[in-house]
Amino acid sequence: MELQAQFEAAVAGSKQLAEKPSNEVLLKLYSLYKQATEGDNVSDGPANPFDFVGKAKHDAWESLKGTSKDSAMEQYVKLVNELKG
Repeated sequence: MELQAQFEAAVAGSKQLAEKPSNEVLLKLYSLYKQATEGDNVSDGPANPFDFVGKAKHDAWESLKGTSKDSAMEQYVKLVNELKG
């Protein structure tokens, strides 16, 4: 199966997991998804210093800077498959 199709199937599958993943895993899924679909994060992050969720998301995505879109897709697919068991 082509990588893009695997990624799209994993995105759909991530919404049907038996258990809700931990916040750490959810951040990893979010950052890999953003990197795979948009590439490197170029935003400055949230302006509100009390937006802890926004900051965590921004930092998680920022940590993947330089990762190729294909690599992010592969990692996303692998993570979702691990979560499915």
